[in-house]
Amino acid sequence: MNTAWLALSKSSSTNVGWQTSRATTEVLRLTGHRSSKKCAFCRGRSSSLRLEETKLLSETTARITTSQIVIESGKADFGLGLAEAWRYRELLFFLAWRDIRLRYKQTALGATWAIIQPLFAMILFTIVFGRVARIPSDNIPYALFAYAGLVPWTFFSNAITNSANSLIGSTSLITKVYFPRMIIPLAPVLAGLLDLAIALLLLIPLIFYYGIIPSWHLLLLPLFILLTTVLAFGVGMFMAALNVKYRDVRYALPFLVQLWLFASPVIYPLSILRGKWKFLLALNPMTGIIEGFRSSLVPRPFDWGTIGVSVIVTFLIVFISIYEFQRVEDGFADVI
Repeated sequence: MNTAWLALSKSSSTNVGWQTSRATTEVLRLTGHRSSKKCAFCRGRSSSLRLEETKLLSETTARITTSQIVIESGKADFGLGLAEAWRYRELLFFLAWRDIRLRYKQTALGATWAIIQPLFAMILFTIVFGRVARIPSDNIPYALFAYAGLVPWTFFSNAITNSANSLIGSTSLITKVYFPRMIIPLAPVLAGLLDLAIALLLLIPLIFYYGIIPSWHLLLLPLFILLTTVLAFGVGMFMAALNVKYRDVRYALPFLVQLWLFASPVIYPLSILRGKWKFLLALNPMTGIIEGFRSSLVPRPFDWGTIGVSVIVTFLIVFISIYEFQRVEDGFADVI
């Protein structure tokens, strides 16, 4: 192209000899020109006309060759990320099923562990906080009060812990195969729904043991399960992306989960707080979820204000997490 442009620059309107012909041929070659009877160059038009067309072609070629094609990483796109993840839903379900199988592989009790964990925590909390500390429970038997809060909390804490370590445990997939990285931290969250369903089975005999008759509130239970799942996905995805770069996350996360437990109304009701403390606790998205979870199982009024705050904070966390995840996911294969 440089040779063609140099030849064209040296040509004049009166000299359209060998240099112009050579330049014209080069320009035509670079622009992909093919011989045709309709072409001015092929039919042998006048030199002045050929020179004008040569200049036009050379200018076009210059624009083509001086333009640059820049390849850059994709920008964070909330809708695009979710749509792409949905197209790979079969892989997502496969990864979730793989997590379920690996979780209970070679275990004597199998899926029973999904009940044992919140059950023993309920017994401990009932003795320490219900009998010894005598923490109020909004006129609900403390054992049922504690278990109704532990079921969503256990699902949430296990989901974000497994999700935070999911990218580190999928190094071979990330470095060899392309797929939406978002589905890796999402798979452990979906796998945890099985444990949640099993743990909910124990609530049925507990409710009838204490003589509580469920109301229409029970119909809203799937809504709070969905909110817990969405929140676990958002927090887990953010922690997973952070864990790739800073491996301290895996050590700090259990401590943060414990702090989050005591900052959530699992062992105490929200009603014991007043003023600014109640407002600050309401900013914790698990507060409205746990309170709504209990109100769905035990007939009592919903605190829609707190639930509304939890919904807003939950989707804000998810939006920020997806944005940050997509912003840094291109570098996962380099640092993982």
